[in-house]
Amino acid sequence: MKLYNSVGPNPHVVRMFIQELGLDLEIVEVDLMAGENRLEDHLVRNPSGQLPTLELDNGDFISEITVICDYLDEIQGHSDLIGRDAEARAETRMWIRRIDLKIAEPLTNGFRFAEGYEFFKDRLRLIPEAADDLKILAQEGISWLDGQLEGKDFVCGNRFSLADIMLYCFLNFGATVGQTLNQDNKNIINLYNKIHSRPSASV
Repeated sequence: MKLYNSVGPNPHVVRMFIQELGLDLEIVEVDLMAGENRLEDHLVRNPSGQLPTLELDNGDFISEITVICDYLDEIQGHSDLIGRDAEARAETRMWIRRIDLKIAEPLTNGFRFAEGYEFFKDRLRLIPEAADDLKILAQEGISWLDGQLEGKDFVCGNRFSLADIMLYCFLNFGATVGQTLNQDNKNIINLYNKIHSRPSASV
């Protein structure tokens, strides 16, 4: 298998997940900044022109970060990262969906519509007037999650999971584009620091 990789929080999620699973995959860099992801070679792999994309051993391609991670976890026989039984997998996917909708999407679009406008203006439909509200929505989502973390070691209780990886990677990205963590969210800060110390966080 090959992972087509680039900069940004989405590839970071998959790289970190692969590291936590203990897999050794070939990594192929795609130059997002130069627009290589919009050229025909990559559009054959992923018609949306997005990254990361996973090339399977049979030559097929799959994309979307949770789908890639789900696939890799399943072919490894299921781990605690997504869940060893149906209940645990449902719990992980529930929190991933919440983090995606409440934090990751508004945070990322808030950046694209503002600081990232010049880079993305010819690649995506942008709504610059929505940027400030999206950033507020992301911060409200983070504060909401802070309350949900009370008394927990990780998002899914005492089990480190893909939900934690996704949260960390997007919070880490937010900190680099002016969406810093509110220090009042002590549970989020503690979890962020806990994950930051894992070797996989630096991949």
